Amino acid sequence: MRSRTPDRLCAEAVDLALAAAVEAAGEDSVGEHLGAVADGDRVVTHYFACRELAYRGWRWAVTVARASRAKAVTLDETVLLPGPEALLAPEWVPWSERLRPGDMGPGDLLPTEADDLRLEPGFSGEEEPPPNAAVSEEAEHRRDLADVQHGPADAEAAGGVAGGAGATGMAGLAEGPASAGTGEGAATGARQRDKSAGAGGVAPSVLPAQTARGSIAALAEELGMRRARVLSRFGLYIAADRWDESYGAKTPMAQAAPAACVTCGFLVPLAGSLRQAFGVCANEFSPADGRVVSLAYGCGGHSEAAVMPKPSRPAPPVIDETVADPLPLHPDRNGGSVEPAGAPEELGHS
Repeated sequence: MRSRTPDRLCAEAVDLALAAAVEAAGEDSVGEHLGAVADGDRVVTHYFACRELAYRGWRWAVTVARASRAKAVTLDETVLLPGPEALLAPEWVPWSERLRPGDMGPGDLLPTEADDLRLEPGFSGEEEPPPNAAVSEEAEHRRDLADVQHGPADAEAAGGVAGGAGATGMAGLAEGPASAGTGEGAATGARQRDKSAGAGGVAPSVLPAQTARGSIAALAEELGMRRARVLSRFGLYIAADRWDESYGAKTPMAQAAPAACVTCGFLVPLAGSLRQAFGVCANEFSPADGRVVSLAYGCGGHSEAAVMPKPSRPAPPVIDETVADPLPLHPDRNGGSVEPAGAPEELGHS
């Protein structure tokens, strides 16, 4: 536990701390003594002002200490530390969190992680569906278990309800032509239905008519054509030209893209005939996010352009402590490659 009261001998060693700071930074860089702080038992840090113009608010910190029952104060370390008013760089943020929509430009590449939550596996080329598909063997096995647990009674009951509804529907269809009256009777029935709507409700005559299933009106409603007017082929062409001009293959972003949108996992295809040439971008970091793009368009945020694999963890070091290598304390005189010294030759050569 740190002592709040600085040690007396360490606190008085201002000259020793000043000399250490001057030796480390120079006399022109060290200013006046700002104070002393106790870092522990018999450990004190002295702070001196920094005169460097590039380090305003910083302080030279010199730590001194002394051993137990000793009167000599020794030097520990000298460092330059920021003070309360020092100008510091902002906290480092990873690029994946620092990137914002609109930062990507032509030629930029935004890698995606291998386990990106915005993407999931698509068609792998295999005939068998994935385990989480509705038509997989695992899903069929779960349905079989559900049938065994609940029994066929529920299925028969559901079939009876469906059969009753079908019989009622057929009866209604049979009664339809017979119940059709004259125009006056139809008008009278409409007025009665309007009165039965009440003061707070909406008259049924105002509500849109319900179309019968399988009729031409129902088919038109399903295709989105039950409107006063629909987009003509000419209007479709000029819209396609406008979209292709803004987000098509000739844009600078598409020219520098690593791949086209037709192979990108962030593309949401359109319906109808536009599906063959256009889609909607769903990548928030792409400049075309939420816009209709051509299948030939592309950007650096392509899902398969650069996939970042997970960093592999190195295996822990293995130390074999079962075998010990013998190391002789004294070198072996007969184990070297130098021949032993012999008798000198006549000419003095050895």
